[in-house]
Amino acid sequence: MSELQTVASKGDVSPGQCVAVDVGGQQVALFNVEGNYFAIGGTCTHRGGALADGQVDSMTVTCPLHRAKFDIRTGAAIGPPASTGVPAYNVVVEDDDIKIEMP
Repeated sequence: MSELQTVASKGDVSPGQCVAVDVGGQQVALFNVEGNYFAIGGTCTHRGGALADGQVDSMTVTCPLHRAKFDIRTGAAIGPPASTGVPAYNVVVEDDDIKIEMP
C-alpha cells in the first residue's frame, strides 16, 4: 500500500533546480522542470553520488561524481558509468504542497 508524504512546498524548488528530501529514511531527488515536479532515488547506482547535487539539463540529471546520467521522469540510467537506474516516484501537487507517493 502506498502513502503520500508531504516533502516540500512549491517555493522550495526553483524551476530547473533539484533538492534532496528524506522520505521515510530514503534519499529522494525532487526536480522542478518548468513547473512540473519529478522525484527519483537520490543516490547514484554507480558510486553513491548525490543526484540532487548533479547538473540538471532538461529531463536529465548528471551525477556530480562520475557523470552518470539519469532520466528524471523514469529514473532510468541513460549514460555510463551507471548501468542500473534509480526508483521513480509519483509526485502530487496539492495547493502549495509537493507530495511524493512512496510504496
